[in-house]
Amino acid sequence: MKFLAHGGVASRRKAEEIIAKGVVTVGGEVVTDPARDVGGGDDVRVNGAPVAAEAREVWAVNKPAGVVSTAREPGSRPAVVSLVQTQARLYPVGRLDADTTGLLLLTNDGELANQLTHPRYEVPKAYRARLREPIADRDLDRLRKGVELEDGPTAPAQVRRLDKREIEIVLREGRNRQVRRMIEAVGNRVVALRRTSFGPLRLGNLPEGKARRLSDGEVAQLREASR
Repeated sequence: MKFLAHGGVASRRKAEEIIAKGVVTVGGEVVTDPARDVGGGDDVRVNGAPVAAEAREVWAVNKPAGVVSTAREPGSRPAVVSLVQTQARLYPVGRLDADTTGLLLLTNDGELANQLTHPRYEVPKAYRARLREPIADRDLDRLRKGVELEDGPTAPAQVRRLDKREIEIVLREGRNRQVRRMIEAVGNRVVALRRTSFGPLRLGNLPEGKARRLSDGEVAQLREASR
């Protein structure tokens, strides 16, 4: 499973599904055990196509609104990977809603992606939310303590006021449309949402729609944050 992820075939979760289908061979033998050890000299193939360990890359993208957080988009909307100029087969680390802008990581390192998104590691992600109406102090306190959603209560969050109708919220969990649903739970609505940081990495002055490859030092910081 790790070999397929490192080879850029898929994320670790998707690699496990691929293995279960019986289309992966090692030395001509079908493999269905995702824990099977594979060496650098082994002939690994998926549907008959050889898999080689691909150099690992991690990119930061400032995702614009309307761009979807997928490796490819069958519809008319652009996929976020189209913003990165590389030959590597990249996958988004988690997702941002199509309407949400800001920092999104792309990588072909399935192990790192899994660590950064697994709930166990509680990697913090910061967002700036512009709200429809001014938010009261009591509602900020509710968000900090956690609010009840249809899929259960949220964990405590860091929340600070930036303006009458703008807040920063830091989450250590990643449910679907969580920030928007939390704001709706306190009787308000998000009109604009931007992710500004992911673990130790900040969006900074990266222009919207642009991408940059992370340095080895930045990748090391991300690994440390997900342990």
